[in-house]
Amino acid sequence: RILRDGKEEDILISELKKGDKVSVRPGERVPVDGLIVEGDTFIDESMISGEPIPVEKKLNDKVLAGTINQNGAFVMSAEKVGRETVLAQIIRMVQEAQGSKAPVQRIVDKVTAVFVPTVLAIAILTFIVWMIVGGVDDFSYAMLSAVSVLVIACPCALGLATPTALMVGIGKGAEAHILIKDAVALEQMRKVDTVVLDKTGTVTEGRPTVTGWLHDAGWVNEHKGILYAAELKSEHPLALAIVEELKKDGNKPAIIDSFESRTGRGIVVTRGGKTYWAGSHRLLNDFGAKVSDLLKSMVEEYERSGKSLVYFGEESMLLAVIVISDKVKPTSIQAVKQMQAEGKYVVLLTGDGHLTAQNVAGEINANRFIAEALPDDKENVIKELQREGRVVAMVGDGINDSQALARADVSIAMGKGTDIAMDVAMVTLMTSDLLLLPKAFKLSRKTVRLIHQNLFWAFIYNLIGIPIAAGILFPMYGILLNPMIASAAMACSSVSVVLNSLSLNWRKL
Repeated sequence: RILRDGKEEDILISELKKGDKVSVRPGERVPVDGLIVEGDTFIDESMISGEPIPVEKKLNDKVLAGTINQNGAFVMSAEKVGRETVLAQIIRMVQEAQGSKAPVQRIVDKVTAVFVPTVLAIAILTFIVWMIVGGVDDFSYAMLSAVSVLVIACPCALGLATPTALMVGIGKGAEAHILIKDAVALEQMRKVDTVVLDKTGTVTEGRPTVTGWLHDAGWVNEHKGILYAAELKSEHPLALAIVEELKKDGNKPAIIDSFESRTGRGIVVTRGGKTYWAGSHRLLNDFGAKVSDLLKSMVEEYERSGKSLVYFGEESMLLAVIVISDKVKPTSIQAVKQMQAEGKYVVLLTGDGHLTAQNVAGEINANRFIAEALPDDKENVIKELQREGRVVAMVGDGINDSQALARADVSIAMGKGTDIAMDVAMVTLMTSDLLLLPKAFKLSRKTVRLIHQNLFWAFIYNLIGIPIAAGILFPMYGILLNPMIASAAMACSSVSVVLNSLSLNWRKL
């Protein structure tokens, strides 16, 4: 239902274009991704996020295709249509994953390539042996036995064993808000013995709030506008917290001349020929700034209590320290406990200071923590763990995690993170709940176990069926397999493999 010249007009969703103004009434599904330009409402986003509580949406908030409008009417501007919507991308990822091949399937393909000519040879040999032993009189028996061998050995069950289990496993994952990009990831996850967790947005809630300001000498009120303008251009959760705090106090962003993002460190801007910066302790050191004796004890106390600190300065002078709190999710503690119970080694990897990292690692009971890590450092940590012979899964959500994600044996992104992290990752957890992680590992184990069961029964069936079809029981018991019975047995083997795969749908993760 689009708005044109002040009037509402119904059109096919396929005709919707970017920039169109769409009217959404209470109880309707949002048709495409976009931004609210008029009105406010609550939207049920459970199909995307898994969160059952409707989310409040106001002017300029993002809404997603497929989610359900609750009790308000609003007008939205279409931003992503057709295959560009988040929902369409999720569907495409699942379809591509279900069509991909796991390493075990490649082995099956090689076996099948040998199996088919072998069966043809056995069928021909069966015919020849019958003719030699029984002569021309046994021609009908020879033909029936050869055909029975060909029919009963039809490699349907072998061919179905892996793809059916994969399709059900990946579909089961999608239902549980675990998106698996390819079959390799699904098979590889069961081998993981080390899990590396990013902190902000992964272990913590990812909704940091400013809880304190420490002003140093040289601070004046106009610096708030410069900091506001600088942080507005950053995608980091800590930057968003500072923006929210400054906005709440009625501050306005200043005009800045240039902006530079230093991944893993912070941001640098210029205004009126002066350089201003905001970021981590590393950026403080880069500019040669020092924390004054007046602030030093307070900074250390905040770090010990697990707070994140953002340093803001001009040239080599520190102007302020912004104290930010980001609570550890209760589910993170449970998830780490479950993974450790399964024998996994859990590492906390963060760009925050040593004391903050130590505090959070203690709260979730991680086996090890690494602090003040830049993107290169994070990648090197993964390499080091792999050199120790570990199979490593990296879980992250930001641009600064993308190198480590690409290096890990299994890369897992949080669905509320950046697009680049999700693009690099093999697996995406669509909600902020880290308890999905042990479920993903469990899904991998169950799916691979199903594949092995399917392959076992497919091989056993052929090992028993082919000799009987060839007539091995005829000399002793006079039993000869009819081709029709052989075809029924072949069909039953395929059905049993499919039913075994479908049984995963009824099992809890």
